[in-house]
Amino acid sequence: MAPSTRMLSAPTMTAQRQQHHYSRHWPLFRRGFALFALLAGLGAQVLAGQAATNDRIVTNRFSGLAIGGFDPVAYFVDGQPMLGAESFEAWQGGVVWRFRNEDNRAFFLAHPEIYGPQFGGYDPIDVARGIAVAGNPRLWFIAGERLFLFSREASRDAFAAHPERYLQRAVSRWQALEQELPRQ
Repeated sequence: MAPSTRMLSAPTMTAQRQQHHYSRHWPLFRRGFALFALLAGLGAQVLAGQAATNDRIVTNRFSGLAIGGFDPVAYFVDGQPMLGAESFEAWQGGVVWRFRNEDNRAFFLAHPEIYGPQFGGYDPIDVARGIAVAGNPRLWFIAGERLFLFSREASRDAFAAHPERYLQRAVSRWQALEQELPRQ
């Protein structure tokens, strides 16, 4: 009994049969590889950044928390960024904010315009340039009793040296820039 042609290896196949065999399977491999590359690229985009820059308030895209779950009042009270607790959350401005304690939550809800980060947590240097770049809650500065978050240390340092130089332009550009960002 002759062996099945499916069991024949490439060296025992004629050149014509090898070409026919591989031409049938090669397009499937290429399509599979293209699909894999597409899915890997989309996955990399999802994992590339944690802050969503298409929201009016900087929000962690994985947790849905404003400014990555940091307590905005802690910058003023404790003088440093502190993560809030799940047991002290509040919904304000279309996002969930976390706080270290009930007092901080009450202060924030009474005056979100004071305790919330200016420009929704976007870097004021970039806002002055007309673009929305999410600030990092660990790169912060308080000027004029307002909290500002920055995307880079260089931006924070430049702003700290001359806040008025950047604020006027950032304030004038924020309204138009904010309108381009979708509402939550």
